[in-house]
Amino acid sequence: MITEPTLTVDEAVRPSEDVGVVPLPLGERVKAYIALTKPRIIELLLITTVPSMIVAAAGMPPLGLILWTLIGGSLAAGGANAINCYVDRDIDEVMPRTRRRPLPTHRVAPRDALIFGTALGVVAFFVLWAFVNLVAATISIGALLFYVFVYTIGLKRSTPQNIVIGGAAGAAPALVGWAAVTGTVELPALALFGIIFYWTPPHFWALALRYEKDYAAAGVPMMPVVYGRDETVKHILLYSFLLLALCLAFFSVARMGLVYLGAAVILNAGFIGLAIRLYRHPEPRVAWDLFKFSIYYLALLFASAAIDQFITL
Repeated sequence: MITEPTLTVDEAVRPSEDVGVVPLPLGERVKAYIALTKPRIIELLLITTVPSMIVAAAGMPPLGLILWTLIGGSLAAGGANAINCYVDRDIDEVMPRTRRRPLPTHRVAPRDALIFGTALGVVAFFVLWAFVNLVAATISIGALLFYVFVYTIGLKRSTPQNIVIGGAAGAAPALVGWAAVTGTVELPALALFGIIFYWTPPHFWALALRYEKDYAAAGVPMMPVVYGRDETVKHILLYSFLLLALCLAFFSVARMGLVYLGAAVILNAGFIGLAIRLYRHPEPRVAWDLFKFSIYYLALLFASAAIDQFITL
C-alpha cells in the first residue's frame, strides 16, 4: 500500500503562495521562464518529430515546414510543461530532484507560470494552424490538454498506471510530424506512436526506481512505491519485449529498409539486455543505467528511421 503524502496539497502549496517572488535581473528571469518549459524534455520530443516527417515524406520535407512544425511543437510542449510545473508545485517542493525548479525557488509566481503556459499553448495552436495545417495543430493542442488534465491532474496522483496512460501525450509528436507532411494520420504514424507509447513506461519506471524515496515522500503512486521493486522490474522487462514488437511492426507497415531494421535489432537487444540485468539486480544504480540508455535508444532509433529514407539497402 502506498503511504499517505507527507504534505497535503493545501499544506504544501500555501507557503509558495504566501512567499513573494525573488527579485531577479531580466536575464535571470528569462532563464527561469525558459526552465518552466523543461527544455531537455522538449529536445527529446522534437527528436521524434523530424524523423516522422522524413519518413512520411520518403525524403526531406521543405525546410520551412520542418521549421514551423518544430516551433509550434516546441511552444505546445513548453506550454504543457509550464502548466505541469504550476499544478505540481507542491510535489516539486517536497522532492529533492525538483526543488530547484522556478516555482519552488520562488523565481516565478504560480499564477504567472499558469498564464505563461496557457499563452504558449494558444500561440502553438495558431502557429501550427497558420503555417502547417489544422490536423497537426489539433493533435498538438490535444496532446497538451491530455498531458495537463488526464495525466497531471487526473492520473499522476491517483494510480500507478499514470505513466502508462499518460505516455500518449509524449508519443503525440510523432503524429504531429506525420500530419504536418501528409495532412492525415496513417498506419505507420500509429506504429511510431506505439513505439514511443511503449518506450515511455520502462523509461520512467527506471527513473522512479532511482528516485523511489522522493516519490514516496511526495505521495506520488509510481509503480515502485505501490508495488515494489520486484514487480516494477518485471513490468520493465515485459515492456522491453513489447517495444521490440512495435519496432518490428513499424518496419513492416512503413516498408523500412535494412538500415532501420539493423539499428532496431541492435538497440532493442541492448534495451532488453539492460532490462534483464535490472530484473536480476533491481538496484537504483542499474535502473539509472537503463534510464540513460533509453534516452539514447529513442534518439538513435528515430535517427535510423530517417537515415533509412536516404540509404537503400
